Amino acid sequence: MSAETMLLLVLGAVAVIVGIRWVADHTGLPAAALLTLAGIGYALLPGPNVTLDPHLVLTLVLPPLLYSAALDSSLTAIRRNLRTVVSLSVLLVLVTAVLVGIGFELFVTGATLAAGIALGAAVAPPDPVAALSVGRKVGLPPKLITLIQGEGLLNDATALTLLTVAVAAAQGDGFSTPAAIGDFVVAAAGGVAAGLVVAYGVRPLRRLRRDPLSSNAISLATPFVAYLLGEAVHVSGVLAVVVAGLVIGHNTPYWTSGASRLQTDAVWRLVDFLLEGVVFLLIGQQLPTVIRGLGQYETSTVVTAAATTIGCVLLVRPLWMLLTESLPRSMHSRLGGQDLDGGRFSDRLSLREIVVLSWAGTRGVISLAAIFTLPLVTDSGAPFPDRDLLLFCAFLAVLVTLVGQGLTFAPLVRALGCRADQADEARLRNQARIAAAEAGLARLDTMQSEEHDDVDDRAIATLRAQLTHRLDRYRVRLDVLETAEGGDIPLSPTYEAALRLRRAVIAAQREELLRWRDGARLPDEGLRILERELDHEEGLLPARGR
Repeated sequence: MSAETMLLLVLGAVAVIVGIRWVADHTGLPAAALLTLAGIGYALLPGPNVTLDPHLVLTLVLPPLLYSAALDSSLTAIRRNLRTVVSLSVLLVLVTAVLVGIGFELFVTGATLAAGIALGAAVAPPDPVAALSVGRKVGLPPKLITLIQGEGLLNDATALTLLTVAVAAAQGDGFSTPAAIGDFVVAAAGGVAAGLVVAYGVRPLRRLRRDPLSSNAISLATPFVAYLLGEAVHVSGVLAVVVAGLVIGHNTPYWTSGASRLQTDAVWRLVDFLLEGVVFLLIGQQLPTVIRGLGQYETSTVVTAAATTIGCVLLVRPLWMLLTESLPRSMHSRLGGQDLDGGRFSDRLSLREIVVLSWAGTRGVISLAAIFTLPLVTDSGAPFPDRDLLLFCAFLAVLVTLVGQGLTFAPLVRALGCRADQADEARLRNQARIAAAEAGLARLDTMQSEEHDDVDDRAIATLRAQLTHRLDRYRVRLDVLETAEGGDIPLSPTYEAALRLRRAVIAAQREELLRWRDGARLPDEGLRILERELDHEEGLLPARGR
């Protein structure tokens, strides 16, 4: 493929991603499902196609996506829900993979346990991108968002580690449970250690991180450093990326400046937007490659294998969650749950939450990238057992969950009424704003009691007036929120009018600056500086109800 053709494909992909994002925003349909269907449509057209390179995906695409998700996650919330997160991201992945393997050995003619577990490891980890994008739009409770995020961060490491063990067994003398458990523990523990090394290795660079450009460069390089370190010492590079992202994201407020955080956040949003769009397009484009190798199998064999895979993927997840959530309270406590009777947080899920989390198990590009890493031949030189059939089953599992569950997830959430208490969240934010403003006033009191001159007095008085005005505004807003009923944020005409007027004033200022630039009274460099000031001022304005 020539450079010009590749450039045209990239530009076409960007155009499709932008167009489908617009359609998704205006229709409420999940962009991930639409992009996958668009990829399938393109794959059926004549012309050049892009074949998924699994090693490229696992090395260049997966680390930044996982790292970005880890930065946006809450280490505190994951700790609080650790029992459920571990249950979904480790135990459920292992159970799903083993059951798919047993099903293949029992029902698919000629299939081996090791090959079936390799397929199970590939299709076991859900990709949370589609579910999270829809869940945030429909207002899923923060607890469910945390569980979906936490599961998505850790399950890839579990699955890829198990896949490596299963492939080695399929190539050699068979599957050994003790050896598999030992390899898994070493890879997981080593991945955690590698991630911590990278996270705290970045810490001495915090002086550079206060410069926005240096901060961006370090941030973009960090996931690849963590992944390469993990792979170099033969442990889980994926888990190293996740741990590094969680620790760095938790400590970023201490390590970086406000300007660096604003710019780095914008850069990662762009990276996520483009990479996620590309991977979902790639999923759809693999259809011809997957279909091509099915001619050697009987139709009954293909149907049995597909039914076994889809059945395990769709049924094991809700059954597992019902089983684990029905455990006695005493076992919940021993397994890491917290008891409401002791005045602490309880992570026991309701039936509605179980249904929502069960339907959030969409599979994605990790499943395809993983299954495409299967070798062509075993150590003896024989073809890898049922490789083409395994590819088809993995692709079908991704397609069924991504399109089927993705398109129906939002209607299901709305039908169940599983939404966050928006008024309660807004109350918490305003309480935190009040506390922060009061801390600022207390610091001014301390400074005023120290030695200072008249200039400091005037500056302190100005800042005190600004903080006091802000504090009064927060308290009025909190009073309005305290009267909220039904979990919805109440309208405040005065508050909404103030926001509308402040945005109108900022727009008028921008228009005047443009007139100065167009009249040759203000150079472009000066315009950009002043526009940036207005942009930051506008960015401080809250969205409705916050």
